[in-house]
Amino acid sequence: MAVHIRLTRKGRKKKPFYRIVVADSHSPRDGKFLDILGTYDPMQEPVALSIDTEKLAGWMGKGAQPSVTVKSLMKKHAEANVEAA
Repeated sequence: MAVHIRLTRKGRKKKPFYRIVVADSHSPRDGKFLDILGTYDPMQEPVALSIDTEKLAGWMGKGAQPSVTVKSLMKKHAEANVEAA
């Protein structure tokens, strides 16, 4: 079973809100998932992004592959944490 870390869309029309989830690669975008790792809200100013880094590291250690979008969000989250420290 191939496991991916990707976004699932929530919210209403023209007001997107995303969850960062771990899901089987064969399940649909908004379908069944294994775990929730965080949230991403592009409508807030500044953009709201929260990721549970411990869970993320655990799933990456088990072989989960992040999508391109999640990779870029992880990079932004890491940069924000470095600036805050």
